[in-house]
Amino acid sequence: MKRALRVLSVSLLLVVALGALFPVAAQDLLSQQAECGAANNTSNFQSIEAVDATTVRFTLCNPDPAFLSKVAFSSLSILPSEYLETTGGGGDLIQNPVGTGPYRLERWDLGNEMVFSRFDGYWGDAAKEATVIFRWNTESTARVTELQSGNVDGIDNPGEADFAVIEANPDLALYPRGGTNVFYIGMNNTIEPFNSLEVRQAIAYAIDRQRIVDNFYPPGSIPATQFMPPSLFGFTPEVQPLDAGLSAAEKVARAQELLAAAGLPDGFEVTLNIRDVVRGYLPDPKVVAADIQTQLAAVGITVNIEIMESGAFLDASDAGELAFYLLGWGMDYPDPTNFLDFHFGAGASAQFGDKIPELTEILAEAGSTADTDARYALYTTANEILRDQVPMLAVAHGGSAAAFAARVAGAYSSDVGAEQFALMEDPDDDNIVWMQNAEPIGLYCADETDGETLRACEQVYQSLLRYEIGTGTPIAALATEWTFNEELTEWTFTLREGVQFHDGSTLDANDVVLSYLVQWDAAHPLHVGRDGNFTYFSAYFGGFLNPPPAQ
Repeated sequence: MKRALRVLSVSLLLVVALGALFPVAAQDLLSQQAECGAANNTSNFQSIEAVDATTVRFTLCNPDPAFLSKVAFSSLSILPSEYLETTGGGGDLIQNPVGTGPYRLERWDLGNEMVFSRFDGYWGDAAKEATVIFRWNTESTARVTELQSGNVDGIDNPGEADFAVIEANPDLALYPRGGTNVFYIGMNNTIEPFNSLEVRQAIAYAIDRQRIVDNFYPPGSIPATQFMPPSLFGFTPEVQPLDAGLSAAEKVARAQELLAAAGLPDGFEVTLNIRDVVRGYLPDPKVVAADIQTQLAAVGITVNIEIMESGAFLDASDAGELAFYLLGWGMDYPDPTNFLDFHFGAGASAQFGDKIPELTEILAEAGSTADTDARYALYTTANEILRDQVPMLAVAHGGSAAAFAARVAGAYSSDVGAEQFALMEDPDDDNIVWMQNAEPIGLYCADETDGETLRACEQVYQSLLRYEIGTGTPIAALATEWTFNEELTEWTFTLREGVQFHDGSTLDANDVVLSYLVQWDAAHPLHVGRDGNFTYFSAYFGGFLNPPPAQ
């Protein structure tokens, strides 16, 4: 039966979240409004409202041509409002997800495996296999061995030497990805010596990106000349890197000159933080870190490598606590806002320290402009600022792949969003066993940014829209229809009727509003999550309602 909708003003929401009891009226609807440009609203959201039981309207302060792509992403998945309230915004949300996807989490054996079971109440085509099992191993060789032995049906990110081995085995199939990612060396401009522009530029001259790609990356990889990969609109080839056209010796000499200009003629000593987790953008973190250590030693910089646990590393980088580190990004949707706004826009995390005001202004204008030529000109300027200010050094766009047993029907790899295992079938068994690089961190993915985590979430949760496989085009999911005004500031979605959550409740507009509201409003009692950063929402939409003091 359809749940009755409830009116919950902001004050009443506080009461609900605190566990107080009060009567609710049928057909009352959730909404939240804010003033654009007000001190307590740094976001691009003006309002979210449940128009009726199956209609949700978003009103933005400024146009957003990429809005559909953003609402299709897994960080904006829809959860049942009752469950959000019951958990207090954290707690069980982290390890016991309740979504609308084709699989539900059966159990999470921490440190060992996750087991997902087919959700029989799913609104769409049933998952082909009854069970999907996630396992993990940091070593690519071990993952390939497990695939060859038949202990698993698919693996992520085989190593450089494994591509040829897999392709030569008729029992296996390799599914390459397109390198729509970036690996970068991050530098925090509020921590010495990276508060010096000369030091950051010296790093840019000292690192031989081609050498790293040639020695440590699989086929399909290229050295990065900009933060965005060349295949994405917003890449501007006329903006050449600082070291373009220089010989290796000239680059080293220029790096040393810059260090001397920064008052560090003898170099300096620094800790380089990494996480030992393979990603499509970084196939062997320890080996690449060691090569960077060697390259920087040639200009007088002594690097000490420190390995951190993956979750702690991501939390610390988001909080701006790491001075010098290796990180990267894989494309969520094919628009420059996904790369540039997320990392350098007004709502980006503190990972690079203080933001560059000129850059945030240009990105805000580009992100609200529909005209392609005007956007390109703005991204040209943005890429020049990134090159000259060096908040990070983009090193590589990594080729990567997934590999499966050849018998698995429907197997594929994805450049946009995660692989959907509900589409795959193993004729020899009633399950798919998948081995990735690391264990998911937590399954409330509104408050996560880790790719391994997001893949697990996308088996369980769904957003208003989803990405078409192979193109990344936003298509219907929990919403079947949508309209928008000419200014691209008002977006109205019609929900699919009869959609069940894994807990047996039924989707309605209030679920959508509350799922967004607890991310948007940083003062909301359910704005808790695992670490409370809600990085995606802030980066996608410029900030928060009632932002925390550090925002």
